[in-house]
Amino acid sequence: MPPQRVRKFIVVLGGVMSGLGKGGVTSSLARTFAARQYSVTALKIDPYINIDAGLFSPYEHGEVFVLDDGSEVDQDLGNYERFLDITLTRDHNITTGKVYREVIAKERRGDYLGKTVQIIPHITDMIKERISKTAERDDADITLIEVGGTVGDIESMPFLEAVRQLQREKGRENVAFVLLALAPELSVVGEQKTKPVQHSVHTLMGAGIQPDAIICRSRRPLDPAVKKKVALFCNVPEDAVISDPDVGTIYELPFVFEEEGLPNSLCARLGAFSPNPLYGSWNKYVKTIKTPGKLTVKVAVTGKYTSLRDSYLSIYESMTHAAAHLGVVLDLTWLETTDMADGAALEGTDGIIVPGGFGSRGTEGKIAAIGHARVNGIPFLGLCFGFQLAVAEYARTVCGLERANSTENDAETPHPVIDLLPDQRDLQEMGGTMRLGTYPATLAPGTLVRALYGGAEVVDERHRHRYEVNHVYVEQLEKAGLVFSGRSPDDRLMEFLELPDQPFFV
Repeated sequence: MPPQRVRKFIVVLGGVMSGLGKGGVTSSLARTFAARQYSVTALKIDPYINIDAGLFSPYEHGEVFVLDDGSEVDQDLGNYERFLDITLTRDHNITTGKVYREVIAKERRGDYLGKTVQIIPHITDMIKERISKTAERDDADITLIEVGGTVGDIESMPFLEAVRQLQREKGRENVAFVLLALAPELSVVGEQKTKPVQHSVHTLMGAGIQPDAIICRSRRPLDPAVKKKVALFCNVPEDAVISDPDVGTIYELPFVFEEEGLPNSLCARLGAFSPNPLYGSWNKYVKTIKTPGKLTVKVAVTGKYTSLRDSYLSIYESMTHAAAHLGVVLDLTWLETTDMADGAALEGTDGIIVPGGFGSRGTEGKIAAIGHARVNGIPFLGLCFGFQLAVAEYARTVCGLERANSTENDAETPHPVIDLLPDQRDLQEMGGTMRLGTYPATLAPGTLVRALYGGAEVVDERHRHRYEVNHVYVEQLEKAGLVFSGRSPDDRLMEFLELPDQPFFV
């Protein structure tokens, strides 16, 4: 019998405060191991009681990221997919709600018959079981586990205990802990302060976990004396104190960690071979981002969550990737539509994006932006809600259907060109009940979208919506010039639209 494969785990924890970039650190570390030809996966632990991220306001946690299987998850999973070029599932996002729901279901079935069900061992066992099963199913050499929240949070305690037990059961040589903490630099003092890092480490040690590496988030690279101080007070080797300074793009971070020696250090800590990393196209991509061409393209994103950039993280990343691919400078403007009455703020833009959203607030501003793009021939991309409102705008101004709207925005509209999907009408629960995940669309021949997809007849895209184009109005809209260039295979649902007389209206 061949020896059993030993899987390795790296747990990324956060100290001092949220918003330091654990997701970027986890993704970047995962990329460094993938560059060493290891099979890598990543999962996110979110200590909130919600089952998933689907009912969050974007102001709370940023973008809700939708996976192929229809899961609504934390936006960090989007980073994992982008950095590793993998497809994740609902099992890669563990929440308190999921864990407790499963344990309670087992208790009701009698699986724990005779036992008092408690946080330890039943909740912690379920957490460990989920982690191990995901690593096994992905056949991963190295699994990155990001624990959301901050060390010391009450809601994180069962998860800290679970990963402590994970190391005890799988062996210290197979589980490493990395702590990300803030090393602030006060302008009045002019030096990097280590006390917040020290306090975070002491709190973590109180939970029975000694970090193997400490990443210090700071405005600039750590001074050597600061590294030495952190190492001394936090009981780690000096080369395990890692700088995480401001960078021009998050995609540089793997190179920062390589320069700091973190991947090699973690490989040594886990007894893993560390060959020379192969970054290839990744290196080329980062260089392209840092040295774009001379042409500047100004794009406006018109939404109603623009005060928090993370609300539209995937759009921002997509535009960044596209600009790098084309070698242009991206000038991205974020415009709040709640108070937008016309297209005046859009003058001088080269393109307009109207992204997804829910509810009536800001919709008239979005419709005004769509109308401005159509009338002035400005390239327009409507995503999800932006697609639906483009139908409403065209129905009003071209077809003459006064007050045409989505019933989501106006239940009394005389022309419900956008209406609830039939299978959504009698639902009693909101969570996880939309049309979610990857669905196919058939693209019409001779259309722009078919050309954009390289001539493919059928494409798959991820969805997140309850409302759809009302079939009653499809013929009238198309007679007026609107082309539904992509539909569901059964022809029931309109998936893409375009205007052939426009330079780009999709």
